Amino acid sequence: MNIYDLPNALRHEGGLTRRLFLAYAASLSSIPLLSHYGSANPAHDFTNDPFTLGVASGDPDHESVILWTRLAPKPLEPGGGMPKTPIEVHWEIAEDNSFKKIVQSGKVNATPELGHSLHIEPRNLKPDHWYSYRFKSGDAISPVGRTRTLPAPDASPDKLRFAVTSCQNFEQGLFTAYQQMAADRPDFVFHLGDYIYEYAGINGKVRTHQGPEIESLDQYRIRYAQYKGDKDLQAMHAACPWFVTWDDHEFDNNCANDISEQEGIDTAKFLIRRANAYQAYYEMMPLRTSSLPVGPNMTLYRKGSFGTLAEFFILDTRQYRSDQPNGDRHSPLNTAATNPRQTLLGKTQRRWLFDSLSRSKGSWNILAQQVMMALVDRSKANSPAAYSMDQWPGYAHERKVLLKHLRNHKINNPVVLTGDIHSNWANELRVDDFKPDQAIVASEFVTTSLSSSGDGSSQFEGLDEFLGRNPCTKFHNRQRGYIMCDVTPYTYSSDYKVIDKVTSVGGKTTSLAKFTVESGRPNIHTA
Repeated sequence: MNIYDLPNALRHEGGLTRRLFLAYAASLSSIPLLSHYGSANPAHDFTNDPFTLGVASGDPDHESVILWTRLAPKPLEPGGGMPKTPIEVHWEIAEDNSFKKIVQSGKVNATPELGHSLHIEPRNLKPDHWYSYRFKSGDAISPVGRTRTLPAPDASPDKLRFAVTSCQNFEQGLFTAYQQMAADRPDFVFHLGDYIYEYAGINGKVRTHQGPEIESLDQYRIRYAQYKGDKDLQAMHAACPWFVTWDDHEFDNNCANDISEQEGIDTAKFLIRRANAYQAYYEMMPLRTSSLPVGPNMTLYRKGSFGTLAEFFILDTRQYRSDQPNGDRHSPLNTAATNPRQTLLGKTQRRWLFDSLSRSKGSWNILAQQVMMALVDRSKANSPAAYSMDQWPGYAHERKVLLKHLRNHKINNPVVLTGDIHSNWANELRVDDFKPDQAIVASEFVTTSLSSSGDGSSQFEGLDEFLGRNPCTKFHNRQRGYIMCDVTPYTYSSDYKVIDKVTSVGGKTTSLAKFTVESGRPNIHTA
């Protein structure tokens, strides 16, 4: 192994320390083998159903899609109740849900190195087409999933529908809102992070996390299994493909690259924990092999296109960022927050994004990312202005550079999708949000949490005063839910769906507000 292949975080000015090198080597030992090596047991006798975590699909393009499942007859035990040997699995994808018109099938080995998870990539599928898929192992048959390919790159579709969600804390609420999302029948889902939470279990909540705060690979696997065991989440994964990205809780709260929010954390140990978190994330998500982690590093930013109607850019604003300025406290936009060296994207991802945007042929250009881009004053009434340093205001120079790129290169109809903050927002973005007379560059639609923070409230004391201090914000709400988006060549519409309760069964999801952006006019208006 060459020292120059190591991440910058593991290099010191005086060279790589022996301790850091050994720690990094230890993390590499957990890298799973992609090859389905050796012979597998073709007729493993499962006493319990091995498909307890359901099925999922993701990252579709115009001729392929990733099909996912994981064998786990005892999902909340280390190893999932599986032997430490490869197990043969048969997969099928068909044009009908009765599997009379099977278009592709195959046999693969589910290996213990990947937690007996599978990431199948059927190719040469029809563009813009819906399919059914399933898995078999021994006598066990998985649930049937429904997935689709995207239109061909040169196609001109007249409509697109997708859902946007984030932040689903298992302890703080039920995932009931997924029932209505499935009924809305989106083409796909963007999940913008905090798919799991890493915290230790606390009794007395809606549900209880198993175990302490998670750090080992087995602990991360079991935590994902708890979440994946939710039937509403399983049903939504089976309804359509997902594009996923992470935020902080897939690893550790408010992490910034290799820096913990806690002081005195050993960097090497932190990166070993990150390697565990990244491997479990890959194992449990319908991701392409291009996202296979290498130790504590994993490439998650990527792009896709829905014909010429829309291009979308899925970003990672957590892995490459600088440390949050001002101690990660709500602060004014001082020299620390506006420092040109501050970055959320990192140089490589930023260069990729700018180049990709400049080459885009989409009528709409959608940035699916994690933290709010609008410069929103989060202070209380009659208090000095204060902004979140974990969001784009803490990286204000890079934010300005990005918005200038969108403006100067005349990027078609940029729309920013955001999660993270457990509340709904609709924001108009300018290069300088403090100048409301300046031209609007892009629109930002922020989805609330699906369940995190409990039921939420439809009332916000001082809302009018808050909106008056933040003219860029056109809508704000603190209930739970998601956004359903409809796109045509002429309009982009965001329908904010909210659920009245997540802390008990029977929650009802309804449409609260709808906003539209017209092509060529980025201002937000009521639909």
